[in-house]
Amino acid sequence: MGIGALAGIIASLCGVGGGVVMVPAFVILLGLAQKNAVAASLAVIIPTALVTTIQNAKNGLLAGQWKLVIFTALASTLLAWFGSGLLITLRNDTLTRVFGLVLLVFGARMLWQGRA
Repeated sequence: MGIGALAGIIASLCGVGGGVVMVPAFVILLGLAQKNAVAASLAVIIPTALVTTIQNAKNGLLAGQWKLVIFTALASTLLAWFGSGLLITLRNDTLTRVFGLVLLVFGARMLWQGRA
C-alpha cells in the first residue's frame, strides 16, 4: 500500500507513471525479479495514468496538446509491443542495469538543464 501511495503522488507530480518508484521498490523491498517488477509496474500504471489524464484534462493542462499526445501514444504503443518481446529475452541483471542507467542519464540531464 505504501509503495502505491508513493508511486501515485510521484506519478501525478512528475509524470513518470510511478515506475521510478515501483520498480525499485518491488525489487528491493518485495524481492521481485526485475522482469516481474517491470510487468507489475506497467499494469499498475494503467489506472494511474487514466485518472491523472482525466484530472489534467479537466484542469486544462492538455489544452492544445492532443495532437502531440496522439502521435506520441501511437509511436510508444507500437514500440512497447516490441519492447515487451525484448524484455523476455534479457536477463534480470541486464534489465536492472539498463533501468538504473536510464534513471541516471535522464535525471542528470534534468538536473543540469532544468526548465520551468
